[in-house]
Amino acid sequence: MPSMTPHDISSSRRRALGTLCSCAGAAGLTPLLGGGALRSLVAGGLAATAAAPALAANVKSNITPDAALEMLKAGNRAFLKGELPPIINNAERRLQIAESQAPFAVLVSCSDSRVPPEALFGRGLGDLFIVRVAGNTISQQGLGSIEYAVAELGVPLVLILGHQRCGAVAAAVSVVRESTLFPGAIGDMVQPILPAAITTRADEGDWLDNAVRRNVVNVAEKLKISGKLIEDPIEEGRLRVVGARYDLDNGTVDFFHE
Repeated sequence: MPSMTPHDISSSRRRALGTLCSCAGAAGLTPLLGGGALRSLVAGGLAATAAAPALAANVKSNITPDAALEMLKAGNRAFLKGELPPIINNAERRLQIAESQAPFAVLVSCSDSRVPPEALFGRGLGDLFIVRVAGNTISQQGLGSIEYAVAELGVPLVLILGHQRCGAVAAAVSVVRESTLFPGAIGDMVQPILPAAITTRADEGDWLDNAVRRNVVNVAEKLKISGKLIEDPIEEGRLRVVGARYDLDNGTVDFFHE
């Protein structure tokens, strides 16, 4: 395949964005991105990619990475005390954010029904950009979602949130310990978690919980080197990627990887 010049690449991106614009209605992208966000994405060309990491520059939220992290910590403290502030999730708030969004954090969370991100951190409509899958891993589609939130929405913080007694991590431990085979796509879902189960099998303490924490670290560290859309904002101090574990028994979120 012949190499492409910068001009060719730029032209290719313009054609792709043009296709995105013309097909948005048919493909259902307008509801996904929001009309205003889609127009911004197309007009800005996702910042001609070279400048994409600086596209939003956290202007929408106007919140620093450290401040965003403290908001999550404070929200969990309030959750533990049963003192959550009233969160506006009514029609007025829904209409307020209908045309655009400015979340202050991306949450990569497990699909477990016992781990509802907004509740754990006392947040409401429009606050968190959530990517959920069993085992809180990041697929290519998940990575694209995170990159969109960072580059287009200016989100200053990504939190990878594992949790106590995670079933997906337990499945990975079972594969390593007993060579368990899972049906359907469950085995594929477990695959990205296997390195965490393997590297913690000889560690002191509870194997499952050690693997939960190691999986969070693995996902966070891999995300940090996933490409310029994530790496550049981190280097410039506009983005932080941190890891945490939620305790099902006592409700505490332990931010152990910062």
